[in-house]
Amino acid sequence: MHDWIVIGGGITGISLSYELQKSGFSVLLIEQHQQLQGGSSLGYGGISYWSGTTTVTQQLCQEGIARQRNLSHELGMDTEFREIDLLLTLTPEDDRQVILSQYKDCAIAPTFLNPQESVEREPQLNKQGIGGALLFPHAHINLPSFVKAHSQAFQKLGGETVYAKVKHLLTDGDRLSGVSTEQGEFRSAHVAVCAGAMSRILLKASGVNSRIYYTHAEAIDTEPVDLELRAMVMPADNKRNVLEGSTADADSDAIWDVFGRELLPPSIDAGAVQYNDRSIRFGQLSRVLTDPHAAIDAAQSEAAIRAEIAKVLPQLAELKGKWRNCLVAFSSDNLPLVGSVKEYDNLHLFSGFTSPTVYVPALSQRFAAHAQGKADDIIPLLSPQRFDTKLRNGYAIS
Repeated sequence: MHDWIVIGGGITGISLSYELQKSGFSVLLIEQHQQLQGGSSLGYGGISYWSGTTTVTQQLCQEGIARQRNLSHELGMDTEFREIDLLLTLTPEDDRQVILSQYKDCAIAPTFLNPQESVEREPQLNKQGIGGALLFPHAHINLPSFVKAHSQAFQKLGGETVYAKVKHLLTDGDRLSGVSTEQGEFRSAHVAVCAGAMSRILLKASGVNSRIYYTHAEAIDTEPVDLELRAMVMPADNKRNVLEGSTADADSDAIWDVFGRELLPPSIDAGAVQYNDRSIRFGQLSRVLTDPHAAIDAAQSEAAIRAEIAKVLPQLAELKGKWRNCLVAFSSDNLPLVGSVKEYDNLHLFSGFTSPTVYVPALSQRFAAHAQGKADDIIPLLSPQRFDTKLRNGYAIS
C-alpha cells in the first residue's frame, strides 16, 4: 500500500509525484499513456511570471519562476528553460488604452511597441497586420522535457509508475481506499487526481462533483525549419481567456454533463513559439464542446488556423506542419483546484491550471509540505470547496 496514488502523468501529475516522493512519501503514479498526451504535449510552454494580479497569484508567480530557473540543475536533466521576449500583438483596429487596461494590475507592466518597433523586435511580424505589441519579459520550457526530467528524478527517488487506465475510485465508507484499473486494484492512504480535463469525467463516474471544465485546443506543429522566431508571439486580446470565463458559472455547470453540446462558437488566437530544435508550434483554435471525444474536422481547422496566423506571421502560414489537438482544463475563476473534495477528505484535486508552467512547480512543492502537516497560507484558498456557497466568502482570493 502506498501513501499516495497520483492519477495522471502530465506536467501536473509528474511534478506533484516528484515533490511528494522527495518529501518522504511513497508514491504510485498511474498514467494511461506511455506517450505524453493532452495539454502537456501540446501546450506552448510559456511561463507568464509577469501575470500575477493579486497578492496570492503574484507570490505564486515569483515562486514559480524561481523554481523553473533551478529545476534543470535540481533534476539533473535539461528542461530547456530559457528567458524569452513575449510580444502580445494588437490588431490595427484595437483600442490601445482598452487593451492596456486589461494588464493594468499585472505584477510587471508591459512596454508598448508601435508596429515598426514590434517588427524590429520580431522580424517575422507583419507590420501592416498589427497595431503594435505589448512587450513582456517571459520564459519558456519544453513541456515534454519538463515531464521527462521529473519522471527520471521521481524514479531515482524510488517512485513507481504504472501505465493503465483508471476505471473508477475505490471507496470504504466515507474514505477512499484506492483505485481500480485495467491492471487491477491499487490501495493508498490518499489519492490525488491530476488528470486535467479528464478529471471531471473520472470524478463524475465516482459520484464526485468538480468544477473543472475544458476547451478543445488545436495547433499546428512543424518540423525544424530555417526560419527563425526571436520572440514568443500571442494576441493581446486573448479570446481563449474570455471564452473560458464565459462558460463556467455555477448555474450552467450541469450542462457540462450533457455530451454533444457546443456552448460557444470556436475562437482563434494567432500565436507561435519556436523550440530549441527549431520546430515551431502555431495556433491556437479553441472550441467549447461538452464531449471530450468530439470529432473535429482537422482539415477545416488547419485552414482556419493558417488563415489567422497569415495576418500576423505570414511566413509561418506556408510552413508544412501537422495538425494536433488536445483538451485544456480550466476552472470558473481561472485558479487551479488544489486540495481535498467535500465527499472524501483523502481524495484531492490538483487540476484546472490555466497557467501550469508558472503555478505547478510552486504549488507542487507547497502541496507536498502541506501533506506533511506544515501550515500553508495559500493551499486552503485554492480548495475545490471554495465554490460552495457557505465557503465562498471565506475563500476569497486577494
